[in-house]
Amino acid sequence: MNRPTISAITALGLVMSANVAMAQTKSLKDQLVGTWSLVSWEQVNKDGTKRQDFGQNPKGVTTFDAAGHVFTMYARPDLPKIASDDRTKATPQEAQAINAGILAYFGTYVVDEPTKTITLQMESTTYPNQLSVPQKRIIATLTADELKFSNPTPTAGGGQINIAYKRGK
Repeated sequence: MNRPTISAITALGLVMSANVAMAQTKSLKDQLVGTWSLVSWEQVNKDGTKRQDFGQNPKGVTTFDAAGHVFTMYARPDLPKIASDDRTKATPQEAQAINAGILAYFGTYVVDEPTKTITLQMESTTYPNQLSVPQKRIIATLTADELKFSNPTPTAGGGQINIAYKRGK
């Protein structure tokens, strides 16, 4: 190999190393920004029992924007249709099934880098008990394509909720 080829290979290696180092130094908030598709949602109660409120194949999305806003929606894939074809005239059974199988909220978020936590402040939600109560999420995994976090203090049922996402396309 001649000297110019070795120099070019060395320079390319240095540039690639610098790019990897820069990617590794992105803040957690910068890594969170984007749209995430729900893979799993499971609550592990204090007695060890488990619940999947949104089913085994839940539908859902969470979006974090760079300005600190968050939007989340989860839904069971088997929500009942409303027989009257009017969302304001569901039967009590239809309304209960829909209420139990859907959750949506939006608000703001802040990231605490040292503790790897996200704190959500809901502005509106389908579960009003979440309003005015900061919601902490503990990040377990955050890669370019995967996000996993837990909610150690859910507002219903106790225990811990574990949520997994893949990055949206």
